[in-house]
Amino acid sequence: MSLKKALLIVFLILLIDQLSKIYIKTHFRLGDYITVLDWFKIYFIENNGMAFGTEFGGTTGKLFLTTFRLVAIAGIFYWLWTSVKNKASKLLIIAISLILAGAIGNIIDSVFYGRLFSDSFHQVARFLPENGGYAPWFQGRVVDMLYFPLFDINIPDFFPFIGGKHFIFFEPVFNIADSAITIGVLILIFFNKKIFGDENHDKNNTSYKKAIDEVVSDNDQAIV
Repeated sequence: MSLKKALLIVFLILLIDQLSKIYIKTHFRLGDYITVLDWFKIYFIENNGMAFGTEFGGTTGKLFLTTFRLVAIAGIFYWLWTSVKNKASKLLIIAISLILAGAIGNIIDSVFYGRLFSDSFHQVARFLPENGGYAPWFQGRVVDMLYFPLFDINIPDFFPFIGGKHFIFFEPVFNIADSAITIGVLILIFFNKKIFGDENHDKNNTSYKKAIDEVVSDNDQAIV
C-alpha cells in the first residue's frame, strides 16, 4: 500500500471523527442524549484525560498527556512511513493508519477545542465565542458520544464485594478516534502472525513493539 492511500485512510477517519464531534458540540448540551436503539445512545460527555472517558492527573497531568501524545504521533507516523517504504503488509499499514488517525483525532480536541468553543455546561457550545473559549491551549476536553449499554443487571446480594450493585456493559462512552485506535490495536494483536510472518525478530517488529507500547500506555489504560 502506498503512503498516499494510508494518509487517505487517516484523513477520512479524521474527517468523520471531527465532523461528529463538532456536530455534537454545536447541537447538544453536556449530558444530553438521544436513544437510537435500546442498546445504543448518542450521549454527549467530555473528558480531560484518556480514551473511553478515563481521567488523568488534573491540569498538569493533562499537559503531560497531551505532550506525550504529540511525541507518540510523531513516532507512529515514522512507523507508518518506514512500513510503507519497506513494503510491509497491507494489513499492518491499515492498522497503523487507524491508530495514527485516532491519536490525531483526540489530540485535536485537547489542543484546540478549549479555544475554539465555549463551555457546553447547561448550554449548547458556540464556535469561536467572542469572549474566548472555555480553556487555554492544550487544555481542551475530548468529546465523546458513542454509548453502547448492551445490557445491565443488578448483581445479587450474595456475591461478595459486588453484591447489590448495578452493572452496565459496555459502560464507557467513546468516540470515532477511540474506535480507530482500538481496531488498529486489535488488528495488530489478532493478526500478528499474518502481518509479520517469520520476521518477528527483525527491525520491523522492533519498531512495532515500541510503537504499540506507546499506544497501549496512552489509550489502553482507559479500557484498561
